[in-house]
Amino acid sequence: MFTGIVEALGHIASVETVGGDRRLRIETAGSYLDGVQVGDSIAVSGVCLTAVELLSHAFVADLSVETLDATIARSWVVGTKVNLEKALTPAKPLGGHLMAGHVDGVGHLREKHEDARSWRLSFEAPAGLARYIARKGSVAIDGVSLTVNEVQGTRFGVNIIPQTWTHTTLGALQPGSAVNLEVDLIARYLERLIEAREIKE
Repeated sequence: MFTGIVEALGHIASVETVGGDRRLRIETAGSYLDGVQVGDSIAVSGVCLTAVELLSHAFVADLSVETLDATIARSWVVGTKVNLEKALTPAKPLGGHLMAGHVDGVGHLREKHEDARSWRLSFEAPAGLARYIARKGSVAIDGVSLTVNEVQGTRFGVNIIPQTWTHTTLGALQPGSAVNLEVDLIARYLERLIEAREIKE
């Protein structure tokens, strides 16, 4: 589990095709990876990946065909910047919202404009995901926990404060940019509970 509070920025240092899927080396500066062990989970722009090898200031992760098909990871190349977050621990503050690191789909930035010191961003979600996104609810965009300001059809808007703008990859997005989306877990489970009740009845 993750919280959607980005802890560090990294970049894709190498991309290797192995047996039809991919192996990435992801580098980050400083001591961020201190304490990480092989087998630990790290969210990379919202995608939960397992560290299969640890190097100096870097870790290696395998991406399955399913992950490549369902996320923007398929477009990552050497130099692509990514948001990083280690898995939630009992001692870690839950500053964002609970996230699984299982990307639900790919959305696209449609508009961006300044609003005082913040930025307003408008995204379009796939039609099948839009029903899970509610005003004042939570959504994860490239692994960043955000509050939804407004919803209209398949479009929704968020506000990005200066801290988030400069310390995540969101500040580099341009209209048309693709992003990983993870909708709120509660909405997912609530829908399933309703479906199960309808089947029982």
